[in-house]
Amino acid sequence: MIIAIDGPAASGKGTLAKRLAAHYGLPHLDTGLLYRGVARVLLDLGLPLADEEQATGVAAALDMASLDEATLRGREMGEAASVISAFPGVRAALLDLQRRFAGQPGGAVLDGRDIGSVVCPGAHAKLFVTASPQERAARRHRELAGRGDPTPYEAVLADILRRDERDSSRSTAPLKVADDAVVLDTTRLDAEAAFRRAVALVEEARGRGTAATR
Repeated sequence: MIIAIDGPAASGKGTLAKRLAAHYGLPHLDTGLLYRGVARVLLDLGLPLADEEQATGVAAALDMASLDEATLRGREMGEAASVISAFPGVRAALLDLQRRFAGQPGGAVLDGRDIGSVVCPGAHAKLFVTASPQERAARRHRELAGRGDPTPYEAVLADILRRDERDSSRSTAPLKVADDAVVLDTTRLDAEAAFRRAVALVEEARGRGTAATR
């Protein structure tokens, strides 16, 4: 069983994906970490994020086992990942890696921006998790504050809106709702309510034996 979870930044899709993976006993991949990993290597080497050729080369050689989630979180890395994720070459280089992960015996849970539309179009269940920009910014602001990051709410909201625009308008694999995905708006849902709703939607999809439909 492959569960594809897409959505914009700070929508709660990562937390939801982890809980669904634990619930169903499936491996989980936060595909955003792949793009953050590529950006981290570029920054560590002093290479410009705007160099698609260099970014593509790094993506082609990326080792998933080398990704350190602790160093890849934070506002700076999210913005950097959003920049290099717009490059067609980078997305192509990471596509096979993601599909191999999804193709494991038993299946997997993947979350990102284009899982249901590009990476796993045949996924058994597809959820598009979203929330209002203001709510997403509030969540990210609380998360950053918990890490000791004093970034003001207004700056976080501006980042969210900028990333939404970049992710939705890129020419390759833009952020969008797959035709057969179910939209789960978590604006007014806490983590527990969102999880219960997601499990119900996945079970509906399993019952039909096909990808979820709206």
